[in-house]
Amino acid sequence: MDIGLEEHGLQTVLKQGLSDSTSRDDIALARLGKKAVLKRNFGFMTILGFSCTVLITWEGSLTTFLSGLQNGGPSGILYGFLVVWVGTLSVFTTLSELVSMAPTSGGQYHWVSMLAPASSRRFLGYLTGWLAITGWQALVASGAFVSGTMIQGLVLLTHPEYAAVMKNWHGTLLFWAVVVVSYGINTAVGSLLAKFEGLVLVLHILGFFAVILPLTLLSPHGSAKDVFDTWVNSGLWQTQGLSFSIGIIGNVFAFLGGDGAIHMSEEIRNAAVVVPRSLMTGLAVNGTLGFAMMVATLYSLGNIDVALAENPQYPFMSVFHHAVGSTAGATVMSSLVVIMSFSATTGCLASTSRIYWAFARDRGVPGWEVLKKISPRTSIPDNAVLVTVVIAIILSLVNIGDSVAFNGVISMSIAGLFGSYLIAAALLLWRRVMGAISVRHDDDTLTNTIGGNLTWGPWRVHGALGIANNAFSCAYLFYIFIFSFWPPARDVTPQNFNWAVLGFGTVVSFSMLYYVAWARKTYTGPVIESSH
Repeated sequence: MDIGLEEHGLQTVLKQGLSDSTSRDDIALARLGKKAVLKRNFGFMTILGFSCTVLITWEGSLTTFLSGLQNGGPSGILYGFLVVWVGTLSVFTTLSELVSMAPTSGGQYHWVSMLAPASSRRFLGYLTGWLAITGWQALVASGAFVSGTMIQGLVLLTHPEYAAVMKNWHGTLLFWAVVVVSYGINTAVGSLLAKFEGLVLVLHILGFFAVILPLTLLSPHGSAKDVFDTWVNSGLWQTQGLSFSIGIIGNVFAFLGGDGAIHMSEEIRNAAVVVPRSLMTGLAVNGTLGFAMMVATLYSLGNIDVALAENPQYPFMSVFHHAVGSTAGATVMSSLVVIMSFSATTGCLASTSRIYWAFARDRGVPGWEVLKKISPRTSIPDNAVLVTVVIAIILSLVNIGDSVAFNGVISMSIAGLFGSYLIAAALLLWRRVMGAISVRHDDDTLTNTIGGNLTWGPWRVHGALGIANNAFSCAYLFYIFIFSFWPPARDVTPQNFNWAVLGFGTVVSFSMLYYVAWARKTYTGPVIESSH
């Protein structure tokens, strides 16, 4: 038959796997109805490096400083960071339970397909897949945009006269350079990405100390009131609480992408245990470093109006400059942030391409026959990587017209990812409360896929605490999803309008039209692959 791994077929795979000393990961993947075709180049330390350097919270919190200063102010940024850290911890705990149940590159859409009622699983899985692709594709574009425009910020830092000739298209060309180099790293050699991420983890840790020590030792410091009790509402919203909720999105972006390891699951050894551990460890490390950097930067903030005048898009560079009193020193400190932003974009490109590949494998996207192909030389889905790069470059054209409008792409990344998390988390909560998930058994039956039983993985939170955490993560995800569409100011103009609503609506509408016209004929959920 075209699709389907019958029970005896699965048993054959397992027996062959055991006799041929195939890894237990491949056998576990067979129980999910999938054949192993990607090489498992990642161990715990390398995927921890991947998680940390995609998340890059201390670096990311600096690049998104501006939105928090406008809505919330220094205190809004600080307390917002804590709220987002706690919320992300809850969400990552839920995602860790899910990936431990089914460690596949498909991630959210696979989980929704296995958890949803039979009457709606095909449609909900399909919708979740498109939300995830939208979020990750926008995240690749956002990462490249931040990296490219930060290079512009470095030029402005070292040559202030550049402000008179600075153009948006300069940043767009730098954007293209970032994604092209990232493409090269992703496709050159199969094992190169794992080695690259391991190396960057070292730079991530050492770079933190190279930035925070000059800030704390050399810069003049503000008072505790400046940091812990200074609120701003530049958007002129009705309440400070509303302003805080809008400004918090900058902190959300700094924590975005940490689940990238999930979509590399089929390239990780012992993924059902290693991926949850890497997610939680990466969040603990990044959250701690990010909070320390946030406090140090806020104490060294000085006159923010001067910083904004000198470097309107990335005022943290001006803060560095005034803190250490040296253009060369500030340039080195800022360059570390740029390098880490580039490495995060490289990791995001890898994760996004794996979602395209997995969804194409299950026939959910146009051109799935081409996108699901794996390079025989590198064992990497080269076509999926290329498509991710091309779409990112197309999105970059928005920046030529208006850099403010491109901020809508950043908001799209939050809306897409959080929307996909929310559907998966809500269904897990429902199944959990109903008692529909059983204890895991190491037998030879299909599990955690269409037509299989639902069983827990080796990593989960037990009892009432697990239910409470799932419920809290759903509430947090809904809260952030709603505010990802809000503009930065109450007086909305075409210049400050949050265009994420238009972009998000367009993608969802296209996916629905594609589903009605074509996909419903070919997409039936995660394909149970034949053993032959």
